[in-house]
Amino acid sequence: MELIPTPAEAAFRDEVRTWLAENKPREARPFDGQTAAAFDKEWQRIQYEAGWAGIAWPRDYGGRGLSVIEQLIWHEEYARADAPYVGVCFPGLNLAGPTLIACGTAEQQEEHLPAILKGEKIWCQGFSEPGAGSDLASLRCAAVIDGDDLVINGSKIWTSHGQYADWQVLLVRTSNDGPKQAGITFVIVDMWTPGIEVRPIRSMVAPDHYPFCEVFYTDARVPLANVVGRIDDGWRVAGATLGFERGTAFIADQIHYSKVVEELIEEARRRPDPVNGGRMIDNGEIFAQLATLRAELAAMRAMTYWTISHSGSGDPGPASSLTKLFFAEALKRIRKLAMDVLGIDRLELSAEDGWTWQYLRSFPATIAAGASDIQRNIIAERLLGMPKAGRK
Repeated sequence: MELIPTPAEAAFRDEVRTWLAENKPREARPFDGQTAAAFDKEWQRIQYEAGWAGIAWPRDYGGRGLSVIEQLIWHEEYARADAPYVGVCFPGLNLAGPTLIACGTAEQQEEHLPAILKGEKIWCQGFSEPGAGSDLASLRCAAVIDGDDLVINGSKIWTSHGQYADWQVLLVRTSNDGPKQAGITFVIVDMWTPGIEVRPIRSMVAPDHYPFCEVFYTDARVPLANVVGRIDDGWRVAGATLGFERGTAFIADQIHYSKVVEELIEEARRRPDPVNGGRMIDNGEIFAQLATLRAELAAMRAMTYWTISHSGSGDPGPASSLTKLFFAEALKRIRKLAMDVLGIDRLELSAEDGWTWQYLRSFPATIAAGASDIQRNIIAERLLGMPKAGRK
């Protein structure tokens, strides 16, 4: 694997760094609500009009048509520049869009990809259900064919940004014959379809923050033309979506948390140790944890480069579970250590301040996009060739 940048890649990095320095928003991204959604869409529009949206997406749909390595460079520089979180545009840019590029029809790509890149349409992901989270193949939200439509009944939960979304990538059960995975279909759903109801979920992390939603479907009719792949072929298509979600979608987050660790080191140098005296950085246990986290994040970056270098299409496949598992577990340790360094001061920090909010938000990291135990099984079975774990 070659990590030395080519002259073209180095020049591209300089170009990205210069543009972000000159054009990133000077005001902070709003914390929540419609104001935040409007901010995200406007910032995405600015990137598109300047030619910085969809670095590795096909030119035919508004992208740059560059390599996945150049996409990685963009994510790295974006994080280093402290550019705004992608917010409500995340599902479209990192899940729906790449999946449609890999598995969608020409008509689906032409209709949806440009609107995603322009920030015109927001997407959400309808995978998890009250009884089907990590065991996604157990989903029961059902669809039956009626003429040229699928008629959908059931519900989804933990749907991020569902209250703002125009479109959804949805998994439904279209057959109960054979293995559970064999009867699932992947479909694109217009969220304004009659029979769809979205209910935001109040979060205990911040009482006025609604990051997730429940979505209910009652005889919602969706054209068969919106099926991605084929009927009962959704498990394969969902595998591509989850590969992006577990792998390349979080490159910017990995770089961001490398910066968070450096900020935490500075906090430890500044804050007094109320138990042992001196500064928190002088506490041997705190020092060792900071050093370990810095090394782990450097290793994770190398792992990400390795994964991307082995995925010419940008879909890392089962190797993405390595990155997802490593990142989720490290994220919890970073935020727990932050609470130890901040001490009693953490109790007075608001959600907008970030430290305490992010600590509370770190717990779902080992569940979202597949629980850590699921990732370990994927790594064991699909990468290491070990026999399947016994099912109780």
